[in-house]
Amino acid sequence: MSEVFLGMPTITRRTFVKGTAAVAGTAAVASNFLFRSLDGVAVAQDTTAAGPVEDFVATTCWIGKQDCGMIARRIDGRVVKFEGNPTNPRNVGTLCPKGQGQIQAMYDPNRVKWPLMRTNEKGVSGEWRRATWDEALDLVAEKVNEVRARDPKMVLWQKGRSKAKDFYDDAFVKSTGISKVGHGAFCSDAGYRALEYTLGTHAVLHPDFRHCNYMLSWGWNITNAGGNKFCWLTWPRHMVKARDRGMKITHLDPRLRSAGPFADTWLPIRPGTDLAMALALCHELIRRDYLDRPYLTTYTNAPFLIKADGTVARVTVGEGEEAEDVGLVWDEASGAAVPFGDTDTPALEGEYDLDGEKVKTAFQLFTEHVADATPEWAAEITGLDAEQIRTVAGEFGEQAQIGSTLVVDGVEVPYRPVGIMAYHMAQQELGFQTARAMTMVPMLVGAVGAAGGQLSDFTWKIYKNYAKYETLTVEDPPYDFLLNKSKYFPINTGSPAVLAGVMNDPERYGVENLPEVAILHMVNPLNAFPSQPDYLKSYHKFKFVAVISPWLSETADYFADVVLPAATVEKYEGPTSATDQYVDAVTLRIPPMEPLFESRGEIDIYMDLCERLGTLYGEDGYLAVVNKELKLNDTAFVLPLDTKPEVRHIFDQWAKSQGIDEGIEYFEDPQKGVYVKGPVSPNKIYGYVADPPFGGAIHRLYGESLLDAQQQMKAKGADEIYWQDYTAFPTWRPPTMEASPAEYEFYLLSYHQIEHKQSRTSFIPMLAELAPGAYLDINPQTADRLGIAEGDTVTVESHNAVTGETRRLTTVATLLDSIRPDTVAMPHHFGMWTHPQNKNQGPSANEIYFTGEGYLANTGDQSFHVKVKVTKGGGA
Repeated sequence: MSEVFLGMPTITRRTFVKGTAAVAGTAAVASNFLFRSLDGVAVAQDTTAAGPVEDFVATTCWIGKQDCGMIARRIDGRVVKFEGNPTNPRNVGTLCPKGQGQIQAMYDPNRVKWPLMRTNEKGVSGEWRRATWDEALDLVAEKVNEVRARDPKMVLWQKGRSKAKDFYDDAFVKSTGISKVGHGAFCSDAGYRALEYTLGTHAVLHPDFRHCNYMLSWGWNITNAGGNKFCWLTWPRHMVKARDRGMKITHLDPRLRSAGPFADTWLPIRPGTDLAMALALCHELIRRDYLDRPYLTTYTNAPFLIKADGTVARVTVGEGEEAEDVGLVWDEASGAAVPFGDTDTPALEGEYDLDGEKVKTAFQLFTEHVADATPEWAAEITGLDAEQIRTVAGEFGEQAQIGSTLVVDGVEVPYRPVGIMAYHMAQQELGFQTARAMTMVPMLVGAVGAAGGQLSDFTWKIYKNYAKYETLTVEDPPYDFLLNKSKYFPINTGSPAVLAGVMNDPERYGVENLPEVAILHMVNPLNAFPSQPDYLKSYHKFKFVAVISPWLSETADYFADVVLPAATVEKYEGPTSATDQYVDAVTLRIPPMEPLFESRGEIDIYMDLCERLGTLYGEDGYLAVVNKELKLNDTAFVLPLDTKPEVRHIFDQWAKSQGIDEGIEYFEDPQKGVYVKGPVSPNKIYGYVADPPFGGAIHRLYGESLLDAQQQMKAKGADEIYWQDYTAFPTWRPPTMEASPAEYEFYLLSYHQIEHKQSRTSFIPMLAELAPGAYLDINPQTADRLGIAEGDTVTVESHNAVTGETRRLTTVATLLDSIRPDTVAMPHHFGMWTHPQNKNQGPSANEIYFTGEGYLANTGDQSFHVKVKVTKGGGA
């Protein structure tokens, strides 16, 4: 390991601050010297001719999720401070702790400084030798092309967070023809799939904060995380302004701490029971007639006539290529069934006779479906009080102001100032149907796409999966290694958890061919993903693994053959949206200084690799895809397909294609840095006034294709655990984890801290001082019953309700009143071992979570729930 790091000592924030203070204090003395790095060694150079030069460069945050605008202050070309860029709509001059702290990540002496090649066996901590870039890239290209020659899909590109999708997800993956798997199955993708299915939007849920008066904060970690689409700064800023206007917040979460002082009401819901809560709210809204009938009959399939077998009654409209099957509705005026859209008076409720067959409207069936989902019923499941549930439903319905309108920037829009904020909470076993049921709450009152109401994505552009999900096809094996179109996951996120299960037991899932080579792009599955033992086993199956990362991750430590050192913030990436939802803006990541050590920006890495693979040039090559994704074709700024460009030149061409005469210099200018196009039109924000309304999507209250998929899955012999949640309406059942023995009495949650980002920041000294390590949140009453005091060592043991397997970790208890007595929780970000700063930070909850059956949603997305028992002491 001696060649990986400089051998620098462990540093703290105070050490770093003292060091920077010393530099400032001796600036006059040191003004004749410029410190430069040569192979990691600081060298002082005499620069008597000129004193220190201070300048500023605009860039964007790299370490967080939402790419906040930053201004880098430099002395003699070296960054000494990051501050927020006031011209960026997302963060308007502010930075969270991660943004401030990433200067320590950039200068981290423990970064991988040059390409590394493994010299020992895999599956244990790595031993490495230094390699040249040519040597490392040649080897990666050789191994990739060996497999590509047989089947490009057997090469896997796996990403953590992609900061330049056009260049990574699109250009590299498409030009090489390889397979891709992302990280969303561990983030919020069960919610994404639900909204794609129900509304057609590629997002989860957030309210229109500018006009919202009543919000359900449903599992939203207000004070420590972001929410739908954004990271931390933007949504809380909108929320605080809404609170100043008088917006009321009801917080549904097993933990209050995540809401801070902002919630008016805390409803400590039992983990995994959100679906029951949503159904009860729907029950109450229908019972009280809080229904927006024009929305439901015009923009949803609620009036569709459903036959006894669960299929929609349809009629063919048009001829030839123009022919399409259209759902029938009951025209109250004529007393007959007509195609949807052909009447202004479709019936919302009722049972009718259609050619001698009894049919009901989808809404009638839904009303019957939730008839027993009373507040009393939900109270038993959720651990809440029935009157609390009834109150929330009443407030939501009353505050919706059904039938009202509001003029926004000169456009009259239906006004329904109620909404839900929900994101990570969708990652539970019932997550897909939970998010569908939650979406139905604002659907009933017509708040979807309304001013003040329920929003999802930032525009109403319909995502490709909406049409794809109209018909779900279940095929016979053999399946691909992600189980697409399989009897297991007809709606399929493409989950690394599913991949791990398949790699470990391909015959069980009817898979014949497994990926042989993996390229891991800024992802650390061994630590960041739940069920660590499954990933330890599955990565043994890869014949060759290349890792692109600034640091030696735990996954690289155990399984990489080659590590390619990526730059941190010091690289070009983008284009990146800078919208805050209401202002349209775009920006770029500009390197505030040259990449440190021998690291490179990922775009440079991929172009060099594609050149060796033979996929950089030509009509189907990397550059051709970049032209397409950046929309440079048919412009004067198209990139030649036979010449490798400088990355700066690519972005210069893109900027000029956007009508920015200065090109990339506009984004480098610290007085600018962000191209603000202006306010977002209400016609883009609000679905009712979009063209066409809601992007042309018909919102799916009734999920006919889900029921059809269930029938196909049954016919092909799938077990109930796979098909049970493919139902036309969200249907409550106890989560599988409830089958664990009674001694496993607690629900274990993991959560995000604002000081950290996934598993890539806990080694940053400033952030580690603010949030130093893992601990177990436990209610004082529970702790007292178990004989546990603040700071005691405790053992947490999890149980797999399907297999009976148990797993253990040891950590330290901290007592909090703001958590349910039957729930314990741990922060997500720890448990790493390769970086010296991570020593003694404690374990990760991922060590004792499970994946696979019972711990995945019906879309293949990971659940972050498990039943555990807690005992005092370190255990056996």
